[in-house]
Amino acid sequence: MNIFADIEAKVKAALEALKSEGKLPADLMIPPPQADAPRDPSHGDVAINSAMVLAKAARMKPRDIAELIKGKLEGDNGIAKAEVAGPGFINITFTPQVWHALLRAIVTQGGTFGAGGLSKGEKVNLEYVSANPTGPMHVGHCRGAVFGDALANLLMFAGYDVTREYYINDAGGQVNVLAESAFLRYREALGEDIGPIPEGLYPGDYLVSVGQALAKDHGSSLLNMPQERWLPVVRAFAIDRMMDMIRDDLAALNIRHDVFFSEASLTQAGADKIKAALDVLRAKGLVYEGRLEKPKGHDDEEWEDREQTLFKSTAFGDDEDRAIQKSDGSYTYFAGDIAYHWDKLQRGFLHLINVFGADHIGYISRMKSAVAALSDNKADFDIKVVSLVKLFKNGEPFKMSKRAGTFVTLRDVVDEVGRDPVRFMMLYRKNQEELDFDFAKVTEQSKDNPVFYVQYAHARAASVLRNVKEQMPDLDTSMEALAKADLSVLADPAEMDLIRKLAEFPVKLDGAAVAHEPHRVAFYLYDLASAFHGLWTRGNDSPHLRFIQLNDGVATRARLALVAATKQVINSGLKVLGVEAPDAMR
Repeated sequence: MNIFADIEAKVKAALEALKSEGKLPADLMIPPPQADAPRDPSHGDVAINSAMVLAKAARMKPRDIAELIKGKLEGDNGIAKAEVAGPGFINITFTPQVWHALLRAIVTQGGTFGAGGLSKGEKVNLEYVSANPTGPMHVGHCRGAVFGDALANLLMFAGYDVTREYYINDAGGQVNVLAESAFLRYREALGEDIGPIPEGLYPGDYLVSVGQALAKDHGSSLLNMPQERWLPVVRAFAIDRMMDMIRDDLAALNIRHDVFFSEASLTQAGADKIKAALDVLRAKGLVYEGRLEKPKGHDDEEWEDREQTLFKSTAFGDDEDRAIQKSDGSYTYFAGDIAYHWDKLQRGFLHLINVFGADHIGYISRMKSAVAALSDNKADFDIKVVSLVKLFKNGEPFKMSKRAGTFVTLRDVVDEVGRDPVRFMMLYRKNQEELDFDFAKVTEQSKDNPVFYVQYAHARAASVLRNVKEQMPDLDTSMEALAKADLSVLADPAEMDLIRKLAEFPVKLDGAAVAHEPHRVAFYLYDLASAFHGLWTRGNDSPHLRFIQLNDGVATRARLALVAATKQVINSGLKVLGVEAPDAMR
């Protein structure tokens, strides 16, 4: 049950009726009405701004349109009052029966309440993390990984069929450097004193075990091979070991991908997928031979001062055309990315989402232009950027052990504070804003720690449902009984505030899914927890508002329905974020 969607449908029907009656222009295009919760509860339960949206096209005063809509809504059984306010808002107050029906719906529907509001199984490809397989995950990858995983959960809750994908950058110079670094550790494992790690190779201790595994599998046989023979062997071995490490690091955050797509596969096994994708663009007249001006302010690694093969990305909104093949015939990195996204389109995905780190912002326009060109503008392609994470402890910059040799690892952070605080706090900030992660703050038990505050609300609700079984063993507190409770006793302002906040869950989740912004779910859960804790506190001050009334089974059952509904919505929201909903906390 979505009371916002329900009232929007009623306003839409009212507007269509007004058109058919000649009170609005017959050719008036009516955009979907939007119902919002007013900031001031005295203004009603929902506010509609359709009159102001339509006024210009209808050539009418907004308040005149609002009065017409009001007249259509006033006879509705679920509407206690409709008022025209300000320049043309329609403020609507629902009858108590609407709120009662909402609570019953949450208790009855359980984990399906608010789900499936946007799609019936449309396919979405969501690519996130995609870190180079040259070492363990670092704290920057951590934020992108949590964001992508929560977004996948959110879209699935909204009804989409989501494929979680990881693009393995296993082609190019960096994996050759990995192989050379692993080969050095292999020689060390065979007893050689390798001395300091040479400049340009990966120094982290994580490669020691790779070298030892190579020695175990190959003995000293690789030492007798020329580099062109041992390099591909060691490279494949090291990449496999690094991907095992990355999967293990991600698993510590309960993150698992459906597809691991190899960049090297684009040109392997005699199937040049890059050429095939570029041929598609060439057939559209979007490829030509030319020169590019040197980038201003920085050096583009794909720029060269000679004629090369270019893609007309400016035809799709980019600020300059892009190189796809160098003068020596080799492909640019961008050409490989074009082919990879062409492969996604070939797999039937028309909804594409990529999660980028802040250092890839400059890559967005060219990638969007490529997907637009390849799909003839039929695919929707969103790129979300996650900004940097700064580590603190008690407000001071915090340095941790660096088993990677050069950076703080994801596993270091998870081991320090646990999975739930990491996941929740990585989402308790808009993805494009920098995040300060304070190890002391995320583990303290207070209102200032959002993850504790939300989880504690769930645990409190669970404790109420446990305690009533001990204190009132003869009272039927099954979900079936709670769904049939007499809810008319729920009239206190704090109780109504909590019910109104519960009503926002479907619209908040749908809005977050449309915007691809899972942080909205974290913000909502904090507000919901605050409303619940506020009601709990009122019960401490006013005993007649406590959830369990030993001498009043009717009131107890009604309030338990409210508690159970709150517990369920918090559970569903935390599940979207990938955070545990505990039934008890110490």
